[in-house]
Amino acid sequence: MAKAGKAKVVAAKPESATKATLTISSKNYSSWSLRGWLLCRMAGLEFEEKRVDIDDPEQRQELLLLSPSVLVPRLTHDGVTVWDTLAIAEYLAETMPRAGLLPAERVARAHCRAVSGEMHSGFHNLRSALPMNLKARHKSFKIFSGARPDVERIKAIWSECLATYGGPWLFGAWPTMADAMYAPVSTRFRTYAVDLEAPLAAFCETVFAWPLMREWTQGALAEPEEIVELDVEF
Repeated sequence: MAKAGKAKVVAAKPESATKATLTISSKNYSSWSLRGWLLCRMAGLEFEEKRVDIDDPEQRQELLLLSPSVLVPRLTHDGVTVWDTLAIAEYLAETMPRAGLLPAERVARAHCRAVSGEMHSGFHNLRSALPMNLKARHKSFKIFSGARPDVERIKAIWSECLATYGGPWLFGAWPTMADAMYAPVSTRFRTYAVDLEAPLAAFCETVFAWPLMREWTQGALAEPEEIVELDVEF
């Protein structure tokens, strides 16, 4: 696959004066909330952050009214309601194209959509075996056999993207939708001491040093220690 550059994008200013609301769950445990939050911040969207504790019956009923699928995050913006993370990504890319959530070049853009979609719909064993927990850090961790193919597939995706587009992000010099989708995986690999080749470890360090990730992590570390038990994947 040929290399495809992406023009530098000046820090995006909100393209709509309408105040948005992003409903999220735990910052420490909710990988989908992290993805939605990163996407909104990358797009330059001004939004109010609304935290929903799904364990609380009243809050749960509220969320049921907000989203029939009982999933977070949920974006409300300019009369639009979007509660699926990939749909949020596409909505923001369409509404605020100057933010560069997708690469400018056609082939790279299709590739970015493909790997983002694969993260969105796959890797169920990885999610079960290595749940996101930003506060935890294991010196060693035995990954059960069912999750190992997911780990290897993600390594392959990262390796191909970094080799094709030159890094330090998956699609070149600037973060895209794909980096938001895989950012929680970087934290999982760190939490559970997953062994990574040097280029992949460098990519994870790029994610950890990202000001947006640092801001989210600070919020996660400030949360109470208790984990909220959910009957849906979050």
